[in-house]
Amino acid sequence: MPSPVAYFNNSYKLVMAGPHSAGFHPHLPGFRYTFLAKGLGATMWFFIFYRVRQEGGKLLGHLPFEGHGDGHGHEEHH
Repeated sequence: MPSPVAYFNNSYKLVMAGPHSAGFHPHLPGFRYTFLAKGLGATMWFFIFYRVRQEGGKLLGHLPFEGHGDGHGHEEHH
């Protein structure tokens, strides 16, 4: 059996299933999948921003009944 160095010098590496070509060369996704992924991602972010706009104050702890003319020393003195 040749040494593992010989496999590396010939751009092969020794793995459990045997020698394979070095490097990782994945196939690129098709146009349909890329378009669908971008569309779904944009829809997700639009929905998240919509919900933050509608209920973001509650998420940050600002309740609608706090600080809106409830008489805690914010009266105008003219």
